[in-house]
Amino acid sequence: MQELTHYINGEMVKGTSGRFTDVYNPATGEVQAKVPLASIEELTKAIEDAAEAQVAWAATNPQRRARVMMKFGALINEHMEELAELVSKEHGKTIPDAKGDVQRGLEVVEVCMGAPSMLKGEYMDNGGPGIDLYAMRQALGVVAGITPFNFPAMIPLWKMAPAIACGNAMILKPSERCPSTSLRLAELLTEAGLPKGVLQVINGDKEVVDGILDNETIQAVGFVGSTPIAQYIYGRAATNGKRAQCFGGAKNHMIIMPDADLDKAADALIGAGYGAAGERCMAISVAVPVGQETADKLIEKLVPRVEALKVGPYTAGDDVDYGPVITAASKERINKLITSGVEQGADLVIDGRDFSLQGYENGFFCGPSLFDNVTPDMEIYKEEIFGPVLSTVRTETYEEALDLIMTNNYGNGTAIYTADGDTARDFAHRVNVGMVGINFPIPVPLSYFSFGGWKKSAFGDLNQYGPDAFKFYTKTKTVTARWFSGIKDGAALNFKAMD
Repeated sequence: MQELTHYINGEMVKGTSGRFTDVYNPATGEVQAKVPLASIEELTKAIEDAAEAQVAWAATNPQRRARVMMKFGALINEHMEELAELVSKEHGKTIPDAKGDVQRGLEVVEVCMGAPSMLKGEYMDNGGPGIDLYAMRQALGVVAGITPFNFPAMIPLWKMAPAIACGNAMILKPSERCPSTSLRLAELLTEAGLPKGVLQVINGDKEVVDGILDNETIQAVGFVGSTPIAQYIYGRAATNGKRAQCFGGAKNHMIIMPDADLDKAADALIGAGYGAAGERCMAISVAVPVGQETADKLIEKLVPRVEALKVGPYTAGDDVDYGPVITAASKERINKLITSGVEQGADLVIDGRDFSLQGYENGFFCGPSLFDNVTPDMEIYKEEIFGPVLSTVRTETYEEALDLIMTNNYGNGTAIYTADGDTARDFAHRVNVGMVGINFPIPVPLSYFSFGGWKKSAFGDLNQYGPDAFKFYTKTKTVTARWFSGIKDGAALNFKAMD
């Protein structure tokens, strides 16, 4: 069995704590590797080395740091197939979806190639009599990223690229379920010219997370995961005087208006609801048709599309629609929530609980499920399922549909399908959600904007990647300067009487 490592000071380093956890192949249910869980001593030494390396890295001019990002981006492209395979092997995504995972991370790296323009300060001359003022953006020092299993390439890249481009060193703790992609990305970043120690990949569990939060050298923490853990990390980081951006769970709705193109809406719901087995924080898990006729027609169009979905391992080819969920516990939780929906009175139109794939009976596969007549008091609606389950909540009016979203605890993403510009504009302006799609199902902003939710989907005042990332990973220093008159008058050649 393969024994994975940490990545410390530019090398793969075996763990010394004696503690390991299993890394599964979700398609077969078999343990394919074990990953070391770092001790506090291992973490502390890695942080100390990172702090030492960061001083010279921060003193490297931004253009040279950007050149490392340029080379890194080229290496990611060169190794795209290999990285996608690593993602699929440990997460279970199809290869096309895994390539998308890598690509969306790469796009953030590409923005960081232009870091010098994002790190410029401000200047004002003669702000007062003979007084000039200028502000500069400086690196924080050592920062940390704690990333989830569902995007093994994208989210680590969202964290490491801006942080490092700004001149920081980073301690990256990837999900212990999918660590290999982060380890390989760290190797490629070293090959691109990043000095040893500037990026340390430390595998671990809650012990390491708490160690990061309590370490005085760590200046900022970025996290993506569930809402309870996001709230915990944000609170503990803030208590310890750290800057924090913590992104949590979601319950994303799509409103389908009576004037919408229902074929396009149904296609969008299939991709947004079932892609990656629903393990996306931006997945659409709730369809909200307006009017009974719209709902009836939508269900009629969804059923054959859901029934046609091909579920299987990534090795079965690119025509597989989605693969397994991440663990046996995830599969069990999803099935329990589906059962609760039936018990609480929702109509289970398509039941994926008994799905079994020949030759992969021990894999963590969930068949696609489709609910109709779900109500907001049901567990299937209130909980983030994080699985291939789409719930339909029928509403009579646009205002009722909008209120459903506005009163939900989460505010990550939402969408509306309509042919009416006035309705779309009203929705975009009024809805209290961080990312909005208009006839667009998964409104993840392009990398030169910023990603972030509202309400219980995000904790902190700055978002991920884009302009907000450069603000988050730097601090502003303002200088007020005045120079007194003196030698600027030049030499006096005449005989000068004494004063």
